[in-house]
Amino acid sequence: MPRLAASTLACGAFDPYKQQVWRPDENVNQSHWQSGKRGLKRLHSSLASRAGAANQSTGSVSVSIARMKCRVLLDFDGTISPVDTTDLLLERFAAPAWRDVEEDWKAGRIGSRECMVRQIDLVRATPAEMDAFIGSVEVDPGFGGFVSRFRRLGHTLFVLSDGLDRTIRTLLDRADVDIPYFANHLQWRGGDRWRLAFPHSKGTCTALMGNCKCSFADGWPRQLNIVVGDGRSDFCLAERADLVLAKGSLLEHCRKADLPHFGFADFDEATRLLARWLDARVATSAGESARGLEE
Repeated sequence: MPRLAASTLACGAFDPYKQQVWRPDENVNQSHWQSGKRGLKRLHSSLASRAGAANQSTGSVSVSIARMKCRVLLDFDGTISPVDTTDLLLERFAAPAWRDVEEDWKAGRIGSRECMVRQIDLVRATPAEMDAFIGSVEVDPGFGGFVSRFRRLGHTLFVLSDGLDRTIRTLLDRADVDIPYFANHLQWRGGDRWRLAFPHSKGTCTALMGNCKCSFADGWPRQLNIVVGDGRSDFCLAERADLVLAKGSLLEHCRKADLPHFGFADFDEATRLLARWLDARVATSAGESARGLEE
C-alpha cells in the first residue's frame, strides 16, 4: 500500500495522523522564495545517578511511562536514508549547472527553496526512470525497528524532510514502514519535466527552508521533542529539542552550540541511546513522585 503524505491544518497546526493521498499533479503555491566523540551533553547529574537506581516502584515507573510522551522528529536524507537521495537524482538526471546552484546555496547567496526549484528545473527524467533509480536505494535497516519500538511505547513519530516527497514515498514503500511524512512536493509536468512546490514553507522561516521544520516543534508543550538528523536543515529544529540524536554536520553543530545530544551511526544505535535516555527520565520522574508522596 502506498504511503500517505500528511496534511497541514489551519494556522500552522498539524496532525501527523491525518493524512491525504499523494497527488502528483496537485498545484501548490510556491511563490515564497527568499534569498569524535559521542556522548550526551548537558545531562543533569540527577539523571546519571538515578538511571541505574535500584528498587524503583514498578507502579510509579508505569505511571511515568504513561505520562511521558515524545514527538520524535526524523530527518530523511542522510538519516533514514544513509545517502542524500536528492543529490543522487541530480547527479544522475540534472544538467551539470545544478552544481553551480548548489554553490550559491552553500555560500548563502540563495535559500534552499530557490536552490531546489532551480535544480529540479534542470532534471530530465520520466517518472518510470526516476522511480526505478530511487528504488535501488535502501533505508537504514534498523529504521523499521526504531519506529515500531517507540510507537509501541506511545510516542508520536513522523518524518520532516527538506527533500522530495516522491523519493520518500518510494523508499518507505519498499521498506514497508508506514509513518507520516512532511516534505517538498515534486510535481510531474509531463514527459521528462518536473517542478517543485512547498506545501510546508513559511515566509517567516529564518533558515529559508522549503519545509520549515521549526513550525512542527511548537504548540505541543506537554510532549518532549526528540530530533534525529544529520545536516543543516535540522539546525534550527535541534535548538528547540529536549534531545538530539545527531550525525554529520548536525553533530558538530550540537557540540559547538552545547545542545543536549547523542552522536549515533545507525538506527540500531539510535534505538539503544533513546531507550536508555527515556529510561533515565522515567526513573527520575518516579523518584521525584515517590519523594513528593513521602513529604
